[in-house]
Amino acid sequence: MSGIYLLLGSNIGRRLKNLDRAKELIVSNGIIIKKESQIYETAAWGNEDQEAFLNQVIEIETKKSPQRLLQITQLIENEMGRVRYEKWGKRLIDIDILYFDDLIFQENDLSLPHPGIADRRFTLVPLVEIASEMVHPVLEKTQAELLSVCEDQLEVSVFDQY
Repeated sequence: MSGIYLLLGSNIGRRLKNLDRAKELIVSNGIIIKKESQIYETAAWGNEDQEAFLNQVIEIETKKSPQRLLQITQLIENEMGRVRYEKWGKRLIDIDILYFDDLIFQENDLSLPHPGIADRRFTLVPLVEIASEMVHPVLEKTQAELLSVCEDQLEVSVFDQY
């Protein structure tokens, strides 16, 4: 089991609308969204002195290359008004490529699979929801196995939008 998975995150402004708008722009670039996790809320990771994040993992289908997909996600972030304040800082929208099938790849601004997957509950919890048996091509563990040994203690809870 493999696929292309993106992590969407927002902790500025109308967070839920930001995630929805990012998905609209992804689709408008000829990319198909195959699956979506629920939306989760977590405290900020790495720099805790900021608002909580909403995060969601989506599985997509595209014939675009990993490099082209990265360009598109960065264009979407820019179009939506993302300003890169600081590493692990507040974000109007953040779109990370987590997996691109079983590809193991390293080039400038793109590392596949994403190097932080195994360390972050806010990534693993939604991944397990939609791809629990998918095997990490480097660590050779399923997403469920990675979550079971993840040392990150941040609470990840389903976002109650009502």
